Amino acid sequence: MSVDSMAPHLTPAAFVGHGNPMNALELNRYTAAWRAFGEAVSRPRAILVVSAHWYINATAVTAMERPRTIHDFYGFPKQLFDVQYPAPGLPDLHDEVSEIVKPTWVGRDVDSWGIDHGTWSVLVHAFPDASIPVVQLSINADKPLDYHLELGAKLAPLRERDVLVLASGNVVHNLRGMNWSLEDDGFDWAQRFNEDAKQRMLTDPTEFATMDAHADYRRAAPTPDHFIPALYLAGLAGAAGTEEMSVLVDGYAYGSLSMTAYTLGLDCGQTAETAGAPSAPPGLPPDNSNI
Repeated sequence: MSVDSMAPHLTPAAFVGHGNPMNALELNRYTAAWRAFGEAVSRPRAILVVSAHWYINATAVTAMERPRTIHDFYGFPKQLFDVQYPAPGLPDLHDEVSEIVKPTWVGRDVDSWGIDHGTWSVLVHAFPDASIPVVQLSINADKPLDYHLELGAKLAPLRERDVLVLASGNVVHNLRGMNWSLEDDGFDWAQRFNEDAKQRMLTDPTEFATMDAHADYRRAAPTPDHFIPALYLAGLAGAAGTEEMSVLVDGYAYGSLSMTAYTLGLDCGQTAETAGAPSAPPGLPPDNSNI
């Protein structure tokens, strides 16, 4: 038997730039890429999501049988508030996560959170039947970037246990800097930062945690909540060694959002550009609202 045949199966992992919540209802090149990813992945036992929108002062995992669909935004059409993603939870996954990341403490959330829009706006396209258990891992706002990179690496054994780790945020996310006339383009500073981040993610993901030293970091990530999820994929990639990291889809929205998505261990090919840029909602809240 060859060494390769004895190697454990590793479930792919991904980071998705989720952007505007309206992407949940849109058919564009980004949502097409998310769907292509979901169709290419063998059905996992569960999906563990690190979403920009569960940004609290603790590291915790949801552990409820039936997580609620959270509409954590305002000022959008009723059609978006009507979206439900009734995936089951998997309470026992908390214990698995808690065990593999020791001595990091992981809280057990049985009633405060659920499935937020950073998660369901992507999953309604990637796994539309909502039958795969979904669990969320919070982002600990009190911790430095290195903590999140290292925690991502500690999650690597989950990939051998048929758990898909999905990180959801935006490498560039500056809501105050948005320009509605730039529906499908990025400012020079946004492109500089995103391209440098891409270079690190594809060549040496362990260096991703040093992006806070980049000259454009404060403008690209005025609050770190949307940037941090990418560190979890970078940590997984560092733990995986030579496993292939690929760009799933690339692009910008409204000047100050990057929509770049990456996959680890699965190359779907970059999705071709199709008609339909993300639509503009009636308004967006300020950056410090974490919406």
